[in-house]
Amino acid sequence: MSQYKRVLLKLSGEALAGEKKTGFDEATVTEVARQVKVSVDAGVQIGVVIGGGNFWRGRESTAIERTRADQIGMLATVMNAIYVSEIFRSQGMKTKVMTPFAVGTMTELFSKDRALECFENGMVVFFAGGTGHPYFSTDTGVALRAIEMEADVILLAKAIDGVYDSDPKLNPNAKKYETISLQEVIEQKLAVIDLTASQMCLENHMPMAIFSLNEPDGIANALLGKKIGTTVTV
Repeated sequence: MSQYKRVLLKLSGEALAGEKKTGFDEATVTEVARQVKVSVDAGVQIGVVIGGGNFWRGRESTAIERTRADQIGMLATVMNAIYVSEIFRSQGMKTKVMTPFAVGTMTELFSKDRALECFENGMVVFFAGGTGHPYFSTDTGVALRAIEMEADVILLAKAIDGVYDSDPKLNPNAKKYETISLQEVIEQKLAVIDLTASQMCLENHMPMAIFSLNEPDGIANALLGKKIGTTVTV
């Protein structure tokens, strides 16, 4: 039985691409869906935000103006949400994709009341398109939606298995934290999530857990409230 009633799950776009590093790896996404369904069936209300890095890393380009680059990134997250929501449906879940801007008939315009209604009806709600504005990352988008939706926690499923005191790819002696406060994350500039999102979570007392998407049953265990990865307290 989960200790959570409502959770915001952030999935890394790159992690969903698997070994290919771009696009989708259907086996990876299907496994995510299988793990999420365990908690959905147990009555946990789940919102999902997905990054767009498997399609677009706009800030690495100097040829494209920042606003346009961020808009392309927002659309990448919409594509991801539509795809992943369909895989979730194939595994027996009901889903809704919401965006902060109109995307024809492909998504529904975000409304807190409507999202809460979907949660109450047992649907997994995908919050795509970030905040709808440039200069904000999907980290800020997940922080905003988690706070608006009064979630119990943000769960960050990444390509890395927690928070380290330095980059473990560059420093083989990097120390992993079991627990760390958001204030320490901000002060040490650990880049768990971007500074804007960190500050929002700190001010609104929104805890987080960071863990690896590749850990066996990592999402299922995180949704159940089991201690994996790094817990970020407020």
